[in-house]
Amino acid sequence: MSKKVGLIVPHDYKLLSIAAILEVFETANKLSKETEKPFEIMIFQSAEQIDQESLFGYNINSIEASKILDLILIPAFTTDNMSEMIAKNKRFIPWLQNQHKAGAELASFCTGAFLFAASGLLNEKLATTHVDACSAFTKAFPMVKLKPEETLTADGSLYTSGGSTSTFHLLILLVQKYCGNEIAVQIAKIFSIDLNRYKQSYFSTFRPNHLHNDTLVAMLQQKIESQYHSIEKLEEITKDIPTSARNMTRRFKQVTGIPPIEYLQNIRVESSKKYLEQTQLSISEIIEKTGYNDPKAFRKVFYKMVGMKPIEYREKFRVQ
Repeated sequence: MSKKVGLIVPHDYKLLSIAAILEVFETANKLSKETEKPFEIMIFQSAEQIDQESLFGYNINSIEASKILDLILIPAFTTDNMSEMIAKNKRFIPWLQNQHKAGAELASFCTGAFLFAASGLLNEKLATTHVDACSAFTKAFPMVKLKPEETLTADGSLYTSGGSTSTFHLLILLVQKYCGNEIAVQIAKIFSIDLNRYKQSYFSTFRPNHLHNDTLVAMLQQKIESQYHSIEKLEEITKDIPTSARNMTRRFKQVTGIPPIEYLQNIRVESSKKYLEQTQLSISEIIEKTGYNDPKAFRKVFYKMVGMKPIEYREKFRVQ
């Protein structure tokens, strides 16, 4: 019997995410040798959204009058304002809750995890999202066990994926579950997906938060970002900031999400990544230019933040 798969098309959806999901499930149906296709694919919107009969070649179903599904898919979103996006799509939340209560499995892709988490279904569950959205996600949903480095998570009947090609890794996992390994491998080959890629931290980019009104924090950020290569101790650059070290650390973490020492490490690692990508400098030279005195400490921090050794990063991302 075909599995009833519902793809929601919310406000602010990312077209590329929708296209990838549909393409993979349609391909699985085409590859199946069974008389009855493995997936009955359906599109869902809230009643206030629907202004046409079909979308992407599928009839549009209303969440206000829908039957129970086997699997529901939540695509990525185009907006960076996730609070506004959730407010726009609040009608989906009770529907997702009711569908899961009735036995449906749920899967989100990339930033779709924000709407998923707003339902409360991910509380105390494993999850991931786009690596650059993890900080905002953690602040918004502290009860979710976020795994920023993972390309995908599976916790019972709840699934999430990270950004970029992580979408395909989760799609292949779902196809494998419902259709078997043979079709899953065929799809991996068709879409050129590396099934051995387990981490998304390789693609992370540290983006400092400067959108705040704390002048003391801004002062320390500027000092770290301009002097990271020569700082030996943070006390050197905080002594002329008119507040105690303890208060500065508290304020800094509250505003940026991380303490000053971790901020410094992120700035140094981002700088080293650029050197690895764009220059022929040796690892020793890069270590010196980014302010590290201990090569072992540098390699340990780099591996922890990036998920691979510096030499492996250069081989993978070197600009030719």
